[in-house]
Order: sequence, then C-alpha cells, then structure tokens
Amino acid sequence: MNNKTEEQDLNLVIAGHVDHGKSTIIGRMLADTDSLPDGKLEQVKETCRKNSKPFEYAFLLDALKDEQAQGITIDSARVFFQTDYRQYIILDAPGHIEFLKNMVTGAARAEAALLVIDASEGVRENSRRHGYMLSMLGIKQIAVVVNKMDLVDYDEDTYNQIVEEYTDFLTEIGLEAERFIPVSGMLGDNVADRSGNMDWFEGKTVLEQLDSFENAALPHNKPYRMPVQDVYKFTKGGDDRRIVAGTVAAGELNVGDEVVFYPSGKKSTVKTIEGFEEDKQHKVKVGKATGFTLDEQIYITRGELASRADEAEPQVSARIKANLFWLARQDLVKDKVYHLKLGTAKVKARLEKINRVIDASNLNQDEAKEKIERHDVAEVVFKLDKAMAFDLAGEIEETSRFVIVDDFEIAGGGIISEAMEDEQSWVREKVMRRNYNWEQSLISREDRAEKYNQKSTLILITGEEDVGKKPTAKALEKRLFNDGKVVYFLGIGNLLYGVDADIKNGDNGHKEEHLRRLAEVSHLMLDAGAILVVTAVELTQSDLELIKTTVNPQQIETVWLGDRVTTDLEFDLHIPEFTSEAEVSAQIKGLLQDRGIIFRPW
Repeated sequence: MNNKTEEQDLNLVIAGHVDHGKSTIIGRMLADTDSLPDGKLEQVKETCRKNSKPFEYAFLLDALKDEQAQGITIDSARVFFQTDYRQYIILDAPGHIEFLKNMVTGAARAEAALLVIDASEGVRENSRRHGYMLSMLGIKQIAVVVNKMDLVDYDEDTYNQIVEEYTDFLTEIGLEAERFIPVSGMLGDNVADRSGNMDWFEGKTVLEQLDSFENAALPHNKPYRMPVQDVYKFTKGGDDRRIVAGTVAAGELNVGDEVVFYPSGKKSTVKTIEGFEEDKQHKVKVGKATGFTLDEQIYITRGELASRADEAEPQVSARIKANLFWLARQDLVKDKVYHLKLGTAKVKARLEKINRVIDASNLNQDEAKEKIERHDVAEVVFKLDKAMAFDLAGEIEETSRFVIVDDFEIAGGGIISEAMEDEQSWVREKVMRRNYNWEQSLISREDRAEKYNQKSTLILITGEEDVGKKPTAKALEKRLFNDGKVVYFLGIGNLLYGVDADIKNGDNGHKEEHLRRLAEVSHLMLDAGAILVVTAVELTQSDLELIKTTVNPQQIETVWLGDRVTTDLEFDLHIPEFTSEAEVSAQIKGLLQDRGIIFRPW
C-alpha cells in the first residue's frame, strides 16, 4: 500500500434512504478513525446521559455542526476524516440539492460512493433513486453498506436477499457494486473493526473498502476546456494586460497555443500564462485556476468555453437533448422559462419536448407524460435562448453537466447527450467561420469606446406599419450626432437595394437571409465603434434571436413603438404612443443613458 503522503484526498459521497443510518455510519467512522476533537465523544455521551437519552453516533454530526464557529471542519455538505492511508472528504447524499448542485457545476468531484441500506427495511425507493443519480453523474466506484444487521440478528439470508435485489437493479442501470458490506453502525460491526457476529462474511470492513478505492484520474489527456469566468483588465503603472481567467476543466494549455472560444468561434494565440502571486508559467493543467493573455485582443465574455485549435472542438447549439433528474417540488413544465447553468454559462431555457420519463425507483417508463414531477428522471429536449458550448456525456464530464434554476433555486440537473439542430445553426456556422478568420485591428473595442465616449450599440426600432419608426430613428440619429456621438441610421431600403440586391425581387421567402446580412452589416458598424439605428416592421423574437447569433446580444437594444404589440418580441422599451419624433427620440436617448451606453450628465 502506498504511503499516505503520496495519495491525494478522496472525495466520497454517502447516500441512503431516510433513517437507514447514513449519519450513524459517518459518526462511527469519525469516532473510529480518531477524527473527532479531543473529548467530543465523551461530551456527547454525557449530554445524552443527562437528558436520559440513548447515545447515537449520528448525534456527533449535530454536535460538530453546533461548533462551526470554533473552527470545526464540518458543514452541511462536507465532513472530513482520515485513515492511516489518506484523508477523505464526505459529500452530502445525492438526494440532497446541495450535492447535485456541487456535482454538476464542478464544485465537487465525487470519486466513489457508499450506498447505505437498512437490513431490516431492505431496498427502498431512495436506494434506487440514489443509485440512478450516481449512474447519471458517472460515479463508477460504489460499495453498498447493509446497515443495522444487529436488528436482523446478523442473518446471512437477509443480507444475501438485499445483495441479490440491489445487484439486479444496479445491473439494469449499468452499475456494479465493488462490494456489499454487512455492518452495524451503532455497534461498530465491520465499520473499522471486523465483526465477530458475522463469521460468515469474509470481505473488507468499510474503512478497508474506502482505502481500496482509487483516486479518479484528472482529465489531463482530454481536449483542453476552460469555461471563461471573466476577463480582467489592468491599468495601474502602464499595465495593459487583459487576462482571460477561469479554472481548467480538462486538458492543458501552453504558451504559444492557438485558442478558440466557443460559441463565438473567435481565436487568438496564448501570449503568457498568469497566476496569482506566481512566477510566469509556460503550461497550465486541469484543475488549476488560472489566467492567460493573448497576442491579439479579442472581445470575449463570461460563459464562453476556451479550447485549443489543434484539438477536438466542443459542441455548440441552442437545442440540446439531455438526461435530467428533477428535485423541485414544482413540476418541470413546457410553458415556463428556466435558467440553465453549465460551467460559467447561464442561458434561458424552455422545455421543448419530453421523450420519456423514468421512475428512478422502479425504472418504469412513460412516453406520454406532459410534465416532470419531483424525483422523476427524464430524457428531454431543451430550447435555449442562445447557443452555448458544451461536450457530451461520456466525453468530458466536467463540461457536459448542467443545473436548471427555477426562481433562483437549483431545481434539477443532468447531462447533455446530444447537440441538436436549431433554427440558427446555419447562421452560427457562418459567424464562427467569420470570427475564426477575422482580421483584428490594432484598435480595440475599449479604445474606440473611450475615444468616442460611447458604447457601440445596435438600436432596433420596430412596431406596426406607419407608427413613426423612421421619423423617430432619424430624429434620434440627429440628436445623438449633435451630442457629438458616432451614430448612423440604416434604412432597410439601403440594404434591400444594395447589399441585398441579389435576393430582393419582392420575395419574402428570403427574410432570414435579409436578417443575416443586416446583422453582418451591423456587426461591422459596431466593430467600428458606432451606434447604429435600424428600423424594421414587426420583428419577432425569432428574428431577434437570428440577429443575436451574429451580433453580441449585450450590444442590442430593442424598442417597440405603437400601442398594439403584435409579436412575441421581448423588447427593452415600449413606447405606446408616437407624440412627436423629438419626444420619442428623447425617450430612447434616456434608455441609452440608463444602460450606460452614453453619458448622463449629473
């Protein structure tokens, strides 16, 4: 066996049905490995004696939680203990929302699991549900602890029946337990010490089994992935670095590597690798929080996924097929907007289709269900409000797991199984190819914004015919120009009879291509630092999503002019009545000031 100092910590999850003795097992392991503060065991026993209450090892967890303020290393999600071999970090059960959130967002990496089953009650619903979730999350090293054997008089037949039943279930979901261990957490049988009450069992104790688990290898040999957390700019002392920061989820990055950011498709070359209070490095590996600078300054944002140009690229789509585990009390339904978080990306998501719902407690399937209820597992299709980058389950786990947020709470989570075609796929492919081959100017986006004292923005003014859109747009252009802004009004006719002349011919069947070309012209104008004002009749949300595929959504402001709103457009400003172009353009100018696009004098 290796020396303990050569082993890394092992992240362990303990799961089990309510009252099957999970907390007792944890308490017993803390006590039997001398991981408790001096005198704590005796103190809890004395408290029980004074209150005429029988002592239980589960009480140790509550006692330690009460002492968090005194520096005890325990909280609702993690417990620390160590054997002679290595230190263990116990994560909360997979039925617990915090565990799910931590696992799918990468805050925790459970490498092995103990599943606790009460010998007197047998396999229950949560025993199966938790096993299914472990399977979904890719945890392969599992041992099953058959607890409370003292309550069944250490009966071998009872143990064998549980082994057979649960083995059959695990086989159906593609898992295999390394070992079933009969124990009594209360009396200590087979936890740290071998039991004399079960001579028929010749396997390992719980602690011996833990020490036989292997540390999961970090995904060094997989394609490089780093979700972009932020881009930091420094100005002090002439420092002009722009550092792209994040935590490496897979692979490694070297100075000189060409990196591509998805879903935008923008690329550059790594100039330096940066670390907080660290010497300059030439390489950074998986699991490391890091940052790097680029040879050419490109505009990227939080939520993009950095990859290497010489390796397999991630998937990009605004529609995904996924396997989902739902934990919220409110059902997951089709007519509601949720938020999907994967890595540092956060997008709006709607449930588009339920392919099938699986009852994780018995594996029954329902292909006709119209909603997903608490504890359901389902294969679903989500439609996202914008494309995001990800990998598929089984390829890179760290970038294939997601959570669904409902009303600011984690409501469920899952893994992506397929990238599906979406309405903007054809446009996005063109945009990614454009970005990949884009010739960078020596003048950055920030330089232009500082020079012009404005943020480049596309202002889309829409509404029904003859509601004053064009007079408003021209008045806004003149107002901003007189204020010293770099601004341009682009009439649709200017495009139709120019850039779009080859597809005009009064044919409305080319609307999407018209919008794509409008978006590309807008992109050029915004790259030049201008504020661009465009009018269009009755834009829909689908139209806007197509434009957003080409133009950064953070640089678009939409205004609906007119009392009747006739489409599903999610606009930024609604002006019900056209009073005069001067008055309406002043309201739009106010929106730009509120958004910080132009300066508002005090």
